Amino acid sequence: MLPALAMLVVSGLYTGLLMYSAAGLHNAVEQAARCYSVNAGQCSSASAAQTYAQNSYYGINTPTFTASTQTCGHQVSATLSFVLDAAVTSFNVPLTATACFP
Repeated sequence: MLPALAMLVVSGLYTGLLMYSAAGLHNAVEQAARCYSVNAGQCSSASAAQTYAQNSYYGINTPTFTASTQTCGHQVSATLSFVLDAAVTSFNVPLTATACFP
């Protein structure tokens, strides 16, 4: 009974980390797209917007950010691979986020 309870607690913690990382990823791309569109002093280029997004990200692992100019405006995208460890196996959960600001 105790091992099952321990697995349940640990899986709950990993699920919380997954949600925390997903929220941080979405927040970082939204802030970076806004900065790329509005703040020409700090985010004057795509690489500056990517650096801004990297600094705005909170969560575990390191995502890959891309910034570009699209028809919708200035777009920032991110991808992250989250490894969710279970008791006997592990799952690779891909997280993506995209934001576009006119």
